[in-house]
Amino acid sequence: MTFKPVDGINLVYGRNGSGKTSLLEGIHYCALTRGFVSANDSECLSFLKDFFLLESSFLSDTESLITVKLTYTKEKEKQIIVNNSEIKPFSRHIGSIPCITFSPPEIVIVNGAPGERRRFIDTAISQTNRRYLDDLLAYRRVLNQRNALLLQLHDNQTVHKEMLPLWNETLARLAASIVKTRVQFITSFFERFKEIYGQLSVDEDPLIIYRSSLGKICTHTSVEDLYSLFIRKYEESERIEIFRAQTLAGPHRDDLIFFLNDKEIKKFASQGQLRTFLIALKLAQYRFFYDTLGEKPLCLLDDIFSELDSSRIADIFAILETCGQTIITSTEIKNKSNVTPICIEFLKQSAE
Repeated sequence: MTFKPVDGINLVYGRNGSGKTSLLEGIHYCALTRGFVSANDSECLSFLKDFFLLESSFLSDTESLITVKLTYTKEKEKQIIVNNSEIKPFSRHIGSIPCITFSPPEIVIVNGAPGERRRFIDTAISQTNRRYLDDLLAYRRVLNQRNALLLQLHDNQTVHKEMLPLWNETLARLAASIVKTRVQFITSFFERFKEIYGQLSVDEDPLIIYRSSLGKICTHTSVEDLYSLFIRKYEESERIEIFRAQTLAGPHRDDLIFFLNDKEIKKFASQGQLRTFLIALKLAQYRFFYDTLGEKPLCLLDDIFSELDSSRIADIFAILETCGQTIITSTEIKNKSNVTPICIEFLKQSAE
């Protein structure tokens, strides 16, 4: 299948199961090296197929061309070639093609486990801040190594115990940098989010709080102060961490707490409020990317209009008109003057 979207809003319509989401999946793979909703590569293979191949071209606002070729087979690892050069590690490609997504299963960002919200904030920051992505990848490696040492100490209280302070220091440095960047991000991001949410729902007052395993963190808390707090936390928790064989404090334990009118949204909100909150998060992410990078990110919005009334849909279209290239999937065609409708069945037939 070949797909060439136009500038502005592209609406890909067709019946359920016709391949609309797969189209977005392919674009997302080329932009961010992984599936649309964090699917494993093997799960993105068509039934009875052994490989998939994706080829794409992206043009930035400054007319810079990026070509991406991505292949995956069951026998070999994924390969990504950007502008005719193979990319390793894949993280080097993150941020080259800024991209935001919306998909109904992502409602777990709002009402699911803390890991879903950490994934949201990590993905948002990583596309605009290379230092953060490098720190995050390093933190995960060091965390695994520290946990492995804690497991050894759990089995034998004295083996290699002199190594623990060294791992504490390394992990605390990375944790402090990550938490500081996250807190700064939320402070900046929330202003954009509140404005967007007000355009979608004028009668509710939203709030986003960063909940750290260190307790309350102020925006002016320095990286050095955070480092000292983490060192103290690890020292105070040493006995219980060895007993549980896991690190109990750090950015891998933190969470975002969402509120509407001073009530935690995951406990009290309706399905409509949850969905509106998620849409506002994604559209605010677009604003943050554009303000930070000076580049309009690509918007991939899967089934964004389902379960929304006509007024809310009109509000979303009004916001999307100010965005860059947007690709929306829907089971129904939307008769809007600023929308280019594309039938998924036509695309599939033209590929045969």
